[in-house]
Amino acid sequence: MADSGRGRPADPDAADGRTSSPVTVKKRAQQSPGLRPKYQSSAQGHCLRKVTLTKPTFCHSCSDFIWGLVGFLCEVCNFMCHEKCLKTLRSVCSCMTPSSVRVPVAHCFGPAGQKKRFCCVCRKQSEGNTALRCEVCELHVHADCAAFSCADCRRTHLDFTPEQDTFHHHWREGNLASGARCEVCRRSCGSSDVLAGMRCEWCGCTSHAACYLSVPPECTLGRLRCMLLHPACIRLDSRNFSKMHCYRITESCSHELDNSDDVDPSAAVSKDGQPAAPESGKQFLKVFDGDDAIKRGFFRLVSILRATRNEEVVEAALRAFYLPDEPQNFELHEIGGLQHLHSDDILNRNGGPDNKSSLKDGGDAWLLRAKPRDAEVIKVYAGWPRSGAAFVSVSVSQSSSAASVLTEVLSQLDRQEEDVSSFSLLEVCMNSKQVQRQTLTPQEKILEKLQEIRKVSLRQMNQTRFYIVENRNWALQVRLLIGGLPPLLTKEEYVQLIEEHLTIKSHLVTVSHIYTSQGAVALQVSCFSEAERIYMLAKDTAVNNKTLTSLVIPEIQVNKLAADVCPLLVFVNPKSGGLKGRELLYSFRKLLNPHQVFDISNGGPLAGLHTFQEVPRFRVLVCGGDGTVGWVLGVLEAVRHKLVCREPPIGIVPLGTGNDLARILRWGAGYSSEDPHHILVSLDEADEVLMDRWTILLDAQDISEDGKDNGFLEPPKIVQMNNYFGLGIDAELSLDFHQAREDEPDKFTSRFHNKGVYVKVGLQKISYTRSLHKELQLQVDAQNVPLPNIEGLIFLNIPSWGSGADLWGSEVDGRYGKPSIDDGLLEVVGVTGVVHMGQVQSGMRSGIRIAQGNYIRLTVSKPIPVQVDGEPWIQPPGHIIISAAGPKVRMLRKSKQKQKKSSAVKDGRSESPSSRDGGH
Repeated sequence: MADSGRGRPADPDAADGRTSSPVTVKKRAQQSPGLRPKYQSSAQGHCLRKVTLTKPTFCHSCSDFIWGLVGFLCEVCNFMCHEKCLKTLRSVCSCMTPSSVRVPVAHCFGPAGQKKRFCCVCRKQSEGNTALRCEVCELHVHADCAAFSCADCRRTHLDFTPEQDTFHHHWREGNLASGARCEVCRRSCGSSDVLAGMRCEWCGCTSHAACYLSVPPECTLGRLRCMLLHPACIRLDSRNFSKMHCYRITESCSHELDNSDDVDPSAAVSKDGQPAAPESGKQFLKVFDGDDAIKRGFFRLVSILRATRNEEVVEAALRAFYLPDEPQNFELHEIGGLQHLHSDDILNRNGGPDNKSSLKDGGDAWLLRAKPRDAEVIKVYAGWPRSGAAFVSVSVSQSSSAASVLTEVLSQLDRQEEDVSSFSLLEVCMNSKQVQRQTLTPQEKILEKLQEIRKVSLRQMNQTRFYIVENRNWALQVRLLIGGLPPLLTKEEYVQLIEEHLTIKSHLVTVSHIYTSQGAVALQVSCFSEAERIYMLAKDTAVNNKTLTSLVIPEIQVNKLAADVCPLLVFVNPKSGGLKGRELLYSFRKLLNPHQVFDISNGGPLAGLHTFQEVPRFRVLVCGGDGTVGWVLGVLEAVRHKLVCREPPIGIVPLGTGNDLARILRWGAGYSSEDPHHILVSLDEADEVLMDRWTILLDAQDISEDGKDNGFLEPPKIVQMNNYFGLGIDAELSLDFHQAREDEPDKFTSRFHNKGVYVKVGLQKISYTRSLHKELQLQVDAQNVPLPNIEGLIFLNIPSWGSGADLWGSEVDGRYGKPSIDDGLLEVVGVTGVVHMGQVQSGMRSGIRIAQGNYIRLTVSKPIPVQVDGEPWIQPPGHIIISAAGPKVRMLRKSKQKQKKSSAVKDGRSESPSSRDGGH
C-alpha cells in the first residue's frame, strides 16, 4: 500500500515535541508544566495536539468542513482532523510511510504542471517551479520534500520479486477529482482544499481514508482492464537501470532534479536564502542527520524556544527529518566542537550548559546522532508471498550475525528444517529515486551494520528494511534495442558494426532481431554490468555521424495474458499540440501500465512494435498529427512480417494542425483537453474500418521537351501516402510553411498560430500563376486524361483536405462513384489558385473533378513542389507512379453513440485524475 500522506515539520509554533505514548505524555507534563497536551494515534504515528482554528479548515480524514474552533493537528505532517475522526483515523503519518510499503518501487520525478496539487509529504499546496510529480503515479511533492518520500510507486512489472497470489489495490492519498465518490459510503470523498481521500492507482476506485480498508483488497483494474497490461505479464530485469531508463522517459526533464537532495529544504528560509527573522523568544538550529548530509550540505532548520530542554530539541529535530524514533535514543553533537548535550541540559539565551556558548551563539551546526545500543529489534520481511504478517521481529545483540538472524527468522516462519545456507539476508534501501539492494555476508554483524547506516544517515535508516530471500540462479536477460545504425545492411554487417563500436562480449550478448529497414538491432544480454555498459556507451557513440539510440525493452509474457485482454500500445508525440502532447504522455502513463506507453520522439515507433511483437492481438493509439500517424503506419508496414499480430487497428488523438485523417474517423478536429480516461473508453468502444494506403514511386529523370528520357537525375524514391498527394500551389504553400517552421520552431506550438502562418503564406502567393497543365501529363488507369487550366493537382484518399475541407464536393455525378476510404480508388482534383483554395476552405466551392482511379502515372517536365500528407519538397522532373500499397490498414473510428455518463460512476470515478493533469 502506498499511503502517501507524508509530512514536513508543521508551523514553528508547534515545535514543542512529539510524544511516544500517553504515559510519556503524562510524565512529561508533570516535569514541564508549560507543555501543551498531545495525543497520539494508536497505530498511524501521528503526533496530534489540540489547536484553536483561526480560519476555515477542512478535515483531512473525512474532507468535511471543521465547524467550531477546535481541531487536531499533527506536528509532523500537518494532518488536521475533527475530534470525532480520531476514532476512525486511518491516514498514516509521513514518518511511518516506509513501514506501510508493500513492494519497494522507486519514483520517476519530473517537473509538475501548473495545476493546484497538494504535497504528499507535507500536505501543503504545491505548484510552480518548486513542485515535482512522479511520471507514473499520483505522487506530488515539493522539490525540498522529495528527499523525505520513499519508494512507494506502482509496481508495473516483475523482476526478481515473486508474484503475489492476489493483486492488491495500490492506494494513494489525496489529489482526487472534486466529484469523486467513496466506494463504501457513496459520499463525496474528493477535496480541492486539502489532501484528503484515497484512490487506487490501478482501478481508479476512490474512498475516504476512514473507509478504504473496507474495500475488498483485490484490485480488478477497473474499466480499462481489457486494454491494460497486467504487471504480472511483464518481466524486466532492471537492477542497474533507473526507472527513467526502464520507462524510456527522456532524461532532459530530470537533469535539474538529479541533485534535488542537495537543496536546503528548510521551510524557515526566506527567498534570499537567509533564515527568516525568528519570533521573539525563538531561535533556529542548523541540524544534520548524518555524515552524508554534512558532506552534501543537506540540513534542516529547527525552530525552538530559547529556553528548551535538550530532549525537546532532539524531538523537534526528529520531526524535521520525519523520524518516528524515541528522543531518548538520540543526542546532538556540535559539528567542529566537542560539546554534547544531555537530556538535563537547558538551552537559554545567556549561555549553554556549564556556561558554554549556546547553540545559537556558539554552534554553527549540530549533528543528530543515535546513541550506541547494545541490543535492538529488527523487522525481517519474507521475500516470498505468505499469508499473515509481512514480517517477523528478531532481537539482535552485539554477537548477532546475518546467519543467526536467518536461523531465527526461519524458525519463526516454521521452516527451521531447511538449510540456512539456501537463504540470504538482503538489505534494501527504499530511497524514493532508486531502490538499492545489498546481500549481507553470513558473518556480517547486524548491530554494527545498523550503526553504520545510522552514522551515514538517519533518514536512510528509516527507509531501510531487511528481507530473507531464497538463493536462486535466475536466468537473467536484459533486452536492449539499439537504433540509429545505417539501414539495409546484412546481418553480418550489423554484427560487425556492433562489435566494432560497442565492443560487445559475444558470450554474454546475443543479437535476437535485426530491423534492416529501420537500422536497428535487438540485443539480449545475460549480465547486468555488460548491459549497463552497452546502454551507456551506445548513447555516446556515432556511426556515420549519427548518434545511436539505446532503449531498455520489457518482455511481455504472452502466456500470462488473459483471453479477453487486448492491450493498447500508445504512441505520443510530445512535440505536437504544444504542451498537450507532454501532458497526454504523463496521463496515459498513469492510467495504463507505463510499459505500454511510448514517447515516439525517443526511438520512434519501432520500440513499441518490437515490445509487442509476440502479443497475439493488440490495438494502437497514436497521439499526434497526420505526419505522426503516417510515421507509425510506415514503420508498421516495414516490420509487419515480424509481428504475430500483423494488422493491429489504429486509433488517433489529433494533436496536429490539419488532422484530416482524425476528422473522417470522428476523433475530432483537434485535441481539446478531453479527459484521457474518456478517450481510452471511447477507443475501447470504437468500430474497426479499413482504409486504403498508396505507394508513390518518384523516378526523377531528365525529361526533354519531346517527352523522352535522357537519364537519371537521382535514385528513385518510394513513399507511402495515407491522406493525399499534391503538386503545384498546394504543395508550395506547405513548403513555405515547413521552411518557416524550421527557421523558428519554438513559435509553432499552437494550432491557431500554425493556421495563421498558412494564411500569411497564402496571401503572399495570391498572384501566383503557373500553367500546371503544360508541365504535367496524367494517366489514370492507363487512360490519358487532359488537364484543365489549373495551378494545383491533388490526389485524395480521404474526403478531407486542408484541415477539414471537402475538396471533392458532395454533388452527385453519374461519372464518378461516392468517395470512400476503402473503395480502392483515388480522387483526382484540381484547383485554380490560392483564391480557389480559400473558397474551398470556406465551403463556398469545391475543387475541379478530374478523374477517379486506382493506378496513376504522371510525367513531370519541370521541377515542381510536391507534398505527401503535409510533408513537402521540390521534386525534379521525371515520372511519378501511384498504386495501391498491399493490404488495407485497419483503423478505429469513434462510435456515434455517446458515452453514458454512468460508465465512469460504475468504476468509482466521475472524472479521472489524469484529466486534471492532462491538459485541463
